[in-house]
Amino acid sequence: MMYTLIVVLHVFVCFLMIGAILLQSGKGAEIGASFGGSSQTVFGSRGPANFLSKLTVVVAAIFMVTSFSLAILAKQRNFSSTVIDMQPKSEPAAPAAAPPAPPSENSHPAGETSEGSH
Repeated sequence: MMYTLIVVLHVFVCFLMIGAILLQSGKGAEIGASFGGSSQTVFGSRGPANFLSKLTVVVAAIFMVTSFSLAILAKQRNFSSTVIDMQPKSEPAAPAAAPPAPPSENSHPAGETSEGSH
């Protein structure tokens, strides 16, 4: 139950983080800043962190916590990961029958003689 809840939260946080990152403008969005026309502020040309950048930091932290939690819970869970593991253990199989004997050296394919055909 806890594992499923964390997986759902993790997927929701993934979508939030993708949206927050895609909605932000890049650092080079203002072309005037690249030619020395930037303002002399304490926080640089971008100013203080806006809502989207703060949201990105919070969502990224939640993403790391849920990733770490899922890794720990997955290690503790006991479940079958392959089809072979899912089959119930049964009695050992009986030994297989002996393989057929190889053909003897004296036997020849039909229509051939020991002297060879020319």
